[in-house]
Amino acid sequence: MIQYLLFWLFAGGMLGGAGLIVLGRNPMVGVLGMLLTFVHAAALFILLGAEFLGLLMIMVYVGAIAVMFLFVLMTIDLDFGTLREGFAPYLPLGLLLVLALAAELLVAVYASGLPKEVMIVNGDDVQNIVQLGRVLFTDYVVPFQTAGLILLTAMIGAIVLTHRPRSDVRRQDVGMQIFRAKVDAMVKVSPAVGAGVKPVHWTPKSVAKKAKKS
Repeated sequence: MIQYLLFWLFAGGMLGGAGLIVLGRNPMVGVLGMLLTFVHAAALFILLGAEFLGLLMIMVYVGAIAVMFLFVLMTIDLDFGTLREGFAPYLPLGLLLVLALAAELLVAVYASGLPKEVMIVNGDDVQNIVQLGRVLFTDYVVPFQTAGLILLTAMIGAIVLTHRPRSDVRRQDVGMQIFRAKVDAMVKVSPAVGAGVKPVHWTPKSVAKKAKKS
């Protein structure tokens, strides 16, 4: 009996958080609703015996992604009036998409032939994370590795597309720093009493020429 009460409690909290995301007029309210949704979804995973997925959702989504969203919203200046402009023309299309997604979920649930009560098989001798690892790296090893390659390609593509070469910054030459000579690393000066030393940007060649002259 307590399991059903906890399920309805967590499911209701998750739906409430999702409602805040969709209906919240302030983006901060939407992010807080997302936090609420993630926490209750993690609680549902733990209730179903998938404690690794629940703790992973807490650490990754609540502890990293949601905090990043909060940090971005607090550091940028958002004009909420501009964000709300043009909302009404897209409302019918949004409702149509919501109805289409709801219909797809209902068809998927009824067509899959799921039983009314789902039995979670989790032996005492095998941990949940071990079972998950066996499934990922045996039955679904090819899709798992393919997804990793796709994410790596997307990350490299984003870096290449957003990278812009700059000419106003000094580039670091690691090889020159490692193999430089003593004469290239320091310059002896004799400043006058009470006078400072003006900072000078030099290259190894100019330092070597100065050393030869002295």
